[in-house]
Amino acid sequence: MADKEDPKKRGKGKGKSKDVCGYPLSIFFIVVNEFCERFSYYGMRAVLVLYFKYFLQWDEDLATSIYHTFVALCYLTPILGAIVADSWLGKFKTIVYLSIVYTIGQVAMAVSAVHDITDSNRDGTPDNMTFHVALSMVGLFLIALGTGGIKPCVAAFGGDQFSEHQDKQRRTFFSVFYLCINGGSLLSTIITPILRGQECGIYSQQKCYSLAFGVPAALMVVALVVFIVGSGMYYKAEPEGNIMLDVCKCIGFAINNRYRHRSNQYPRRQHWMDWAEEKYDKLLIAQIKMVLKVLFLYIPLPMFWTLFDQKGSRWTLQATTMNGYFGKLVIQPDQMQIFNPILILTLVPIMDSVIYPLIKKCGFNFTPLKRMTVGMFLAAMAFVCAALVQVEIDKTLPVFPSASQSQLKLLNMGSSAVTVNLPGNESLTLNAAQASDKYFTFETEQIIVSVGSPGMTQAIFLKRKSRQTLLIPSVISNEWLLVMDLGLIEPFYYSTYSTIKNGETKFSLLSGSQSCEYIKDFGFGGSYTFFIPSTFCQDSITVVEDIEPNSVHMALQIPQYFFITAGEVMFSVTGLEFSYSQAPSNMKAVLQAGWLFTVAIGNFIVLIVAEIAKLPNKWAEYVLFASLLVLVCIIFSTMAYFYTYIDPSEIEDQFSKKVDEDEDDKDKREKAEIKMVRRDSAESYDDSYKQSNM
Repeated sequence: MADKEDPKKRGKGKGKSKDVCGYPLSIFFIVVNEFCERFSYYGMRAVLVLYFKYFLQWDEDLATSIYHTFVALCYLTPILGAIVADSWLGKFKTIVYLSIVYTIGQVAMAVSAVHDITDSNRDGTPDNMTFHVALSMVGLFLIALGTGGIKPCVAAFGGDQFSEHQDKQRRTFFSVFYLCINGGSLLSTIITPILRGQECGIYSQQKCYSLAFGVPAALMVVALVVFIVGSGMYYKAEPEGNIMLDVCKCIGFAINNRYRHRSNQYPRRQHWMDWAEEKYDKLLIAQIKMVLKVLFLYIPLPMFWTLFDQKGSRWTLQATTMNGYFGKLVIQPDQMQIFNPILILTLVPIMDSVIYPLIKKCGFNFTPLKRMTVGMFLAAMAFVCAALVQVEIDKTLPVFPSASQSQLKLLNMGSSAVTVNLPGNESLTLNAAQASDKYFTFETEQIIVSVGSPGMTQAIFLKRKSRQTLLIPSVISNEWLLVMDLGLIEPFYYSTYSTIKNGETKFSLLSGSQSCEYIKDFGFGGSYTFFIPSTFCQDSITVVEDIEPNSVHMALQIPQYFFITAGEVMFSVTGLEFSYSQAPSNMKAVLQAGWLFTVAIGNFIVLIVAEIAKLPNKWAEYVLFASLLVLVCIIFSTMAYFYTYIDPSEIEDQFSKKVDEDEDDKDKREKAEIKMVRRDSAESYDDSYKQSNM
């Protein structure tokens, strides 16, 4: 190991990092920090939409809306983080301060998921849901501020640690950095759904969302501590002003100046940015023109992110209605997202080393903009696949009552068969301890039910937009019970539904001296009713399947994940490369901010389209999004056709040469003026001399 000091790092901001195998030792702390932070973010995000639906009891539309609002905020705050770091605090302090905010947000999310805090009656359900909602929203806001704020700083701060002679090592660092992002995403997407699936609680056992959020919170604490430990080794560049602010000021001056000179008496200029020439340097104006040219191409891009980020919301909710058994392995709905990082790590090298060279060898000019167009089309195909999967799921889902309907199921609680007559239906015979094999749908709130022969008739009042069960007692003259839901269970009575983990479950049945066990294998999404006879250890327990378990396999989602990931590789990776190559040397951060802004806008579009369309069928919504992206794809391909690729460095060199030539001309003029002054001075001297002699 040897100390190596870069001349640019002498003085203030210089760290004491040693080089190990040619790399600054400080890089280790930054890489570990990024891995833990990405684990924290993606782990929390993987289970977020299910937390909204099953813990906070929100419907799917509200859960999706809040999820995408959160993601949008995560991609808006990088602009704020970049301004704070470059203009005020510097990258190191910005990362530390916002990481503290980030950690507080993760802890708040973990606390908000502890149901026992407000479960005063200890029934497993929070009694004050407002507390949990408010705390989780505060936590999400702090997380969005933290993760977005440090996003533009960490990679750049890592790049600052390298000396000028370490270009090769710097490139390797960025590759490892990208690997850490995907590695953290992959592991957290596997682990946190498993943690969520566990049961925990002080008074009652429920799905452990607090643990699923708590582990990411702990990883964020580790990320912060590791980053601070390396403080003495870092090179900390002082803030030098934000180019984004300079760009905004220049554009604002050009617009204002053009507005003040809008009269026809003023000559037109070649480009509207030329109206800034009175105050700003021509090189800066030329650089802004290059940036605006690329930003114009960004206009259609948010639609890609509209589809892409739904894999964490709509697709996860879709997986909850599917069968997750892969042999002996059970995949949780939120674990299906692991296919994205796995496919990224697989497809990126395949694309770079096989697909693109093969296309080039075939003589096809597969430019970056053409790749991005194909990536958008592949994302649209992913949603077509999602729509086809949804059609298959809809075939297996139970039909629930509409707002004007009610549904009724019958249970014979007696020891002998009974005949039941329902309005609009044929007579139905129910054996002892038996339920009707389906729910009966009614358009009216009141129905007349006749049981037995001769029949006993009663008027039953049903609740609209709900499923109810009518319990027929063994003595028909006794009270008939109409219940919304089906513990110590009283004779001839019922319990409420209990949520049970999928797979094989063992029950212990106790009554007086009787004691035996009952084993049942439960499928994903199934709903069952058990009839337990008085002699349950000798007689068999009758099981009625109220709702069939999910039968459409989660493996059917793999094609849509493949298409969306292939689209991401061709669109996102290529787009970042294209933006970098077309950006001026000092404005690459501006285009990076613009790129992240398209992600935020894409998530807002999800809210707008879903709210305006209000389609009753999910498959129709998938088709709508696919159609919109195909339309945008056509528009983008047209814009790309007329785009002319540039080399920003050549344009900047031309301006530099022009400035040098202008300076040379200025020097020549000054020298000529000096000569003229000298000559004039000499002539004046001679004349005066002659005059004096005379």
